[in-house]
Amino acid sequence: QVQLVESGGGLVQHGGSARLSCAASGNIFSIDAMGWHRQAPGNQRELVARIFDDGTTIYADSVKGRFTISRDNAKNTVWLQMNSLKPEEAAVYYCNAVRTVGGSSMETYWGQGTQVTVSS
Repeated sequence: QVQLVESGGGLVQHGGSARLSCAASGNIFSIDAMGWHRQAPGNQRELVARIFDDGTTIYADSVKGRFTISRDNAKNTVWLQMNSLKPEEAAVYYCNAVRTVGGSSMETYWGQGTQVTVSS
């Protein structure tokens, strides 16, 4: 199994910035990708950003140019830098990891989530 621990959430003014971190531990040897999803009350959980083992990144269209995902493979840690935050982006942000098992099967893991609140 893989354990994911997030930190960095909190209260941010609209237009402000926050930096989230996610540390992976446990059976981390075959993690293929790590990323972030968010879920606001009444909404679906949506992809925010993801970084693959080769360094390739993807972003939701709504956050391109404002959010940046980065990683430190040696420490199995991923960060999400969020700039120019909007009130509608207040949500619980979840770290996610995908791991290859047995050369073909895949497992998905989730952190407990960290609350980001954006105030006026």
